[in-house]
Amino acid sequence: QLRLVESGGGSVQAGGSLKLTCAASGYIGYCMGWFRQVPGKPREGVASISPHFGSQSIADSVKGRFTISLDNDRTSSLQMNNLTPDDTATYFCAASAYRDCVQPIRSEKYNVWGKGTLVTVSS
Repeated sequence: QLRLVESGGGSVQAGGSLKLTCAASGYIGYCMGWFRQVPGKPREGVASISPHFGSQSIADSVKGRFTISLDNDRTSSLQMNNLTPDDTATYFCAASAYRDCVQPIRSEKYNVWGKGTLVTVSS
């Protein structure tokens, strides 16, 4: 069974940067995505990348500040720059066995999830 493990979360001041990494135990399928969630709010799709289709997508809320990459066929990174307090959330990586996983970045299109890593941005 595929397992995903996120790392790299932590606390940073506004304007700072963090890099999250997701390591997969095996084949990731069509996409690897990053999502974030604040308690009481729906999970938000942040970025997705597909080694199968050679495409990626970034949510408008983080476009120009966040970038997603595949370091190899089992590891994805989310580089987050110019962070603001609104970026505070638990960040999850996920893998998708569905072809329509790149855009829009929807949680229901992802079937394997990591446990999440907390990112806290202070003002």
